Amino acid sequence: MKRIAVVTNDGNSVSQHFGRSRYYKIIIVENGEITGSEMRDRTIGHFDPQNQSAQRNNNGNGRDPHYDGQGRHGYGAEATSKHAMMARQIADCDTLIAGGMGMGAYESFKSAGLNVILTDHLSIDDAAKLYAEGKLVNLYHERTD
Repeated sequence: MKRIAVVTNDGNSVSQHFGRSRYYKIIIVENGEITGSEMRDRTIGHFDPQNQSAQRNNNGNGRDPHYDGQGRHGYGAEATSKHAMMARQIADCDTLIAGGMGMGAYESFKSAGLNVILTDHLSIDDAAKLYAEGKLVNLYHERTD
């Protein structure tokens, strides 16, 4: 049995930006067939009002905590910590599917042991079916920023 976490805002469509998605739809795959699903709230992300407030005022120090010393988004200490918390929310999953995400998040989830697939398929059902059949292509080169 495998569990796939797909980021979504409505339970039907693959969210095109991982950090702005509100939910995970967990798809259960057994013997190449989809056998069930569940919805989970994402409690951490760009949509979180506390996070938006911190971004607006740069935590009061003039620096965005989501950037590292080399100007790369998603690599700062705060971003790395948030990525780890997000990975724990789906620790029972094998794979994470999203429309796109930043390279810092992508690398963090890969390091957490998740198979991360970035896709241009909009339908969760289509993406999950292709994944179950072993045919979902990872477009991470085109879909990371």
